[in-house]
Amino acid sequence: MSPRLKRAQRPGRELEEMHDADPNDRIVLRHRTVDSLGKLLQSGAVTEAMHDAGRAFQRDFQLAGLDPIRARSMMLPVCGGGAPELTESQLDAKRRVHEAMQALGGLSSPAGSCVWHVVGLQRSVREWAIRQGWGGRPVRQEQAQGILVAALGMLAAQCGYSEARRAS
Repeated sequence: MSPRLKRAQRPGRELEEMHDADPNDRIVLRHRTVDSLGKLLQSGAVTEAMHDAGRAFQRDFQLAGLDPIRARSMMLPVCGGGAPELTESQLDAKRRVHEAMQALGGLSSPAGSCVWHVVGLQRSVREWAIRQGWGGRPVRQEQAQGILVAALGMLAAQCGYSEARRAS
């Protein structure tokens, strides 16, 4: 990783250098954040069903607009007044996120807090362990990963994902 990038990266965000070819076949360097769910799947710490349940939660979280940092849609007219009405798909996504959080014990539980921050807000496991932790107390990174793996297992069961279902 380049020294310039190391100084610029945010604490708790892991970046990965990718070497690709541009349309003129010149090598270009781009950076992307490391995907916690993808890393867990690659290492074998989670099953494909657990990974898929995490991705579904992540998709619903984004669709529901629960990330506090987001830009206003360019398609919305500029005018005064309240917030725009939510679509049916956004309301369904919010309902699914709420049901998942209830199954995990709520936002104040270790599993709920970990999934909300790591999967929903896409923070690293390390960042959640150090900054957020459970009940405002930091936890060790190994414990944090165990909490996330257990929570993804609970999500997979709650959402109906299973290895048998994937095989069919």
